[in-house]
Amino acid sequence: MNERGDQIPPSGWAMAKIGELVCPDGLFLDGDWVESKDQDPEGDVRLIQLADIGDGVYLNRSSRFLTSKKATELRCKFLKPGDVLIARMPDPLGRACIFPGDPKKSVTAVDVCIVRLGSIGPNNRWLVWAVNSPEFRSSIAALESGTTRKRISRSNLATLELPVPPLPEQHRIFPEIEKQFTRLDAAVAALKRIQANLKRYRASVLKAACEGRLVPAEAELARAEGREYKPADRLLARILKERRAKWEADQLAKMQAADKPPKDDKWRSKYQEPAASDGSNLGQLPEGWMWTSLSAIAELKGGITKGQKRRPEEKTRSVPYLRVANVQRGFLDLREAKEIEATEDEIGDLRLRSGDILFNEGGDRDKLGRGWVWRGEIPECIHQNHVFRARLYLAEVRSKFISWYGNSIGQDYFVGEGKQTTNLASINLTKLAALPIPLPPSDEQRRIVAEVERRLSTVDEIEALVAANLKRAQRLRQAILKRAFEGELVPQDPNDEPADALLERIRAEWGKSGVGDANRKLKSRRVGVATEPSING
Repeated sequence: MNERGDQIPPSGWAMAKIGELVCPDGLFLDGDWVESKDQDPEGDVRLIQLADIGDGVYLNRSSRFLTSKKATELRCKFLKPGDVLIARMPDPLGRACIFPGDPKKSVTAVDVCIVRLGSIGPNNRWLVWAVNSPEFRSSIAALESGTTRKRISRSNLATLELPVPPLPEQHRIFPEIEKQFTRLDAAVAALKRIQANLKRYRASVLKAACEGRLVPAEAELARAEGREYKPADRLLARILKERRAKWEADQLAKMQAADKPPKDDKWRSKYQEPAASDGSNLGQLPEGWMWTSLSAIAELKGGITKGQKRRPEEKTRSVPYLRVANVQRGFLDLREAKEIEATEDEIGDLRLRSGDILFNEGGDRDKLGRGWVWRGEIPECIHQNHVFRARLYLAEVRSKFISWYGNSIGQDYFVGEGKQTTNLASINLTKLAALPIPLPPSDEQRRIVAEVERRLSTVDEIEALVAANLKRAQRLRQAILKRAFEGELVPQDPNDEPADALLERIRAEWGKSGVGDANRKLKSRRVGVATEPSING
């Protein structure tokens, strides 16, 4: 680059705009404005869309059509194999690929730019990689517009310059790029297979843990060691005792706050025992385990409603709160923790404690009940009404074990019991309370949690290494393109005809066509050199 930051091409190269690379028999224009009312699923013309345009690769994902009659009526421009397609909207903005052809005649949508270089123009595969290079992508980003969805107009795209190598060098550059990318893609595919295998392994570890197959059973160990064995029914008895004691303490506190002390013990009869869960249809548990329900072992609570109406005299203050987006499956995403206005009573009632188990109430059906354990990551944090809280009555029950169950085998329950609306699914507190829970003996829970953490810590390390290598592969991909368009990827041959000669031939062809530079703009709909149709904006 020079002092002004302009790119200086290598010897024999030239700087040119896309329109200057297009011959008279080529095109540089936007796709066509085809609305939903113009489409026909039985049509004989394929409508290529943004979803089909990959970063250097044609994805072939869309399935939209129109009739030949409608395409003619709309004066659509039909694509040819070898056309370069540039996406004028993300993601990423400005990505380009080659249209390989389609069994049906094809046109493309208005937010896709068509570049057909023509008979004596540069190599189309070279152009694709030049447009996808980091430098050209940065130039596109500098001219993007829009707020919700970024875009670049074709008129702005037409102002950007590319470093153009001699034609023979173009034919050396693109095979080398594609050779190196083929190796890189193979490595990326292998890394993604590892990611998928780790995901399956993680799921199998959690399933084995919740079915009692991950560590030796407590009953077997106790017999082998000749010590007393404490099955889960003893643990549950202590939990239920604590559950009732807490309920009674809460009732007494409420009566005292209302200045209505109890006159006798009749109020104790209002206590409701949790619904039993015999698990007769849930499968056989290991010796010493038992089925119970979430409401038997934990106090459940809904959260605060955003935008709820308040009395004028109510005083509130802003505190952080958890939303559905914060509570993922097996982890908490706290990168964006928002705040909400709440009263002191609400803060005291909804403040999360370390060990609380969080469950999401709604979303897509496969996301129902997803959650994780709160560890006090944010001081004085509460939760919204779409995030339920389960607070265990006894610390001997391991929060992580319960959450792992909800995120694995328990998903069948959430999917079956969730209420489905048009766009979302949800589960209420009553259904959550009835979630069947396999309860192992306390000591076995402790060993299960330790073993799962040991195995998953290894998985986490490998996943982090794979993610780092995937990012490295992406950086390497960009580095290859950068080297290619700085003239450093393949050898340069001083005997190559310079790029200026190629550009001069293209200008000469335009001269022969009888279309001067001033008139080329008027032919934009046919050859698309400088302007774009008014319908494209």
